[in-house]
Amino acid sequence: MMEKLSTLAETMVGSEIVRLGNEINERKRKGEHIYNFTIGDFDPSVFPIPVALEELIIESYKHHHTNYPPADGIFELREAVASFIKEWEHLEYSPSEILIASGGRPLIYTLFKTVVDDNDKVIYAVPSWNNNHYTNLHKGQHCIIETSPENNFMPTAEDIAVNIKDATLLCLCTPQNPTGTTLNKNALSAICKLVIEENNRRKSDEKKLYVMFDQMYWTLTYGNIHHYNPVSLHAEMKEYTIFIDGISKAFAATGVRVGWAFGPKAVLAKMKAFLSHIGAWAPMAEQKATAKFLMQKDILKKHFSAFKAELELRLNKIYDGLIELKNIGHDIDAIAPQAAIYLTVSFNLVGKKSNGVELKTQEDVTEYLLGKAHLAIVPFYAFGAEKHSPWYRLSVGTCKLNDIPLFLHQLKEALNDLQ
Repeated sequence: MMEKLSTLAETMVGSEIVRLGNEINERKRKGEHIYNFTIGDFDPSVFPIPVALEELIIESYKHHHTNYPPADGIFELREAVASFIKEWEHLEYSPSEILIASGGRPLIYTLFKTVVDDNDKVIYAVPSWNNNHYTNLHKGQHCIIETSPENNFMPTAEDIAVNIKDATLLCLCTPQNPTGTTLNKNALSAICKLVIEENNRRKSDEKKLYVMFDQMYWTLTYGNIHHYNPVSLHAEMKEYTIFIDGISKAFAATGVRVGWAFGPKAVLAKMKAFLSHIGAWAPMAEQKATAKFLMQKDILKKHFSAFKAELELRLNKIYDGLIELKNIGHDIDAIAPQAAIYLTVSFNLVGKKSNGVELKTQEDVTEYLLGKAHLAIVPFYAFGAEKHSPWYRLSVGTCKLNDIPLFLHQLKEALNDLQ
């Protein structure tokens, strides 16, 4: 008999991605070759961190930078981040308005801790990464926006307006995980105007509505897609916007664990206090290395040019292959690549049969793709969307170019087997 634990522990929802990952690993253990596009990460053998960053990290350890860092991050790194965002995004923030942590997750957690009380309204769109779990962890009131492919699975001001009265936190992510889509200038501007209007309506003794602006993928946009942020569009948003950012995706450095938040000084100070109790600091050596790396403008330019080209090549090859399958009559679809390392794809196969066995649910479709096509992708219902959604996230962070024609052939064969 299990011991009685906290209500939160008893009601916590497990990760669908972890469950799917365990199944993939078990199949691989048994000798199956799986085309694994589930991981929001990079294979270092395909996408290693920049050599300059690697060398700086090694150098930092050789200089024995292994003690505790300050709770808000070393000054050199906060100064470098301020310089980096000014140079690349034209955003003016002082080192005292920047907080360093071991990636974006502890920063998101401490932001929730700082602004969300029990039953406070948290607005977020689905599909989206972990907003449902963070809201649950903080006993917030889930104000969920079901998005659609017509809007590239991004929320609109009209969607948000329904829930905005007395809301505490609005979660925005662009470029978005899991969709790889972005908020365009007009859409984001309309949302900002709504937030400003709502905060102007509130009395001085009322809580403000803050925006968590997760832009972890902002450096990875393709073609004519441009990244926009609330503060550049509306200066008044500086008072209400907390940015979540870092090196994880920009430099394929997910395991290096250096992230930063920047925003209103008062909010950042409380986040720092929570972080000091959690201890989720980025390691000292990595902070020292990142501080130096961010100042090497020419190296960064070369990195972004080559890195983005390789990611975009993979995304476009897979997109073109899927659209070819759509054009010959298969019930699949995809949204053209916009940003990040993700492709949004649809497998509308519920009701079809394989060897007389009907695919009755979207979970059946997921299992069929894994078992028959050896294709592993993450369903949008793992990101809070409805269970019947036919849409999936396909990640190219571990994708080898030679695998693309092979998996597309396997997929075509699997689709041809359906009646």
